[in-house]
Amino acid sequence: MLPGFLTRAVELLLGREGRSLHLKAAGGATAVLLVVMLTGSWAVVVAENGARGANLTSYPKALWWSVETATTVGYGDFYPVTPWGRVVGTVVMVVGITTYGMVTAALATWFVAREQKRRHGLHQVEAETLHALHERFDRLEELVAARRKG
Repeated sequence: MLPGFLTRAVELLLGREGRSLHLKAAGGATAVLLVVMLTGSWAVVVAENGARGANLTSYPKALWWSVETATTVGYGDFYPVTPWGRVVGTVVMVVGITTYGMVTAALATWFVAREQKRRHGLHQVEAETLHALHERFDRLEELVAARRKG
């Protein structure tokens, strides 16, 4: 069931043709983060199994630890005590920090692009209005010049 769900989720995040590159990258990074958190939870339970003082002894505890580690909250209620558990923790942290940075950058880019489109639209209207005014002034000058001659 889970692989089918992950496949559909990845297709949903990455599959849209009209979606911009930065949104595809943020979606892909989020999918990678989910996989790393799920896999990291399992790996840390395996690494911590039987270690003295280990508190990551079940998958639900490890999943909570993975979420708080990836989001850099780090309450300190759960933590790895073995070297391999700490390696898994490092991977979860780095992937989490990178993912949240990419998502933040994608949102910022979206806001900036939206504002640039709005401003470009205003500049386009201003340019069209200015062009129409120039044409009217040219016609008025021609009419005034024709009246003076005739």
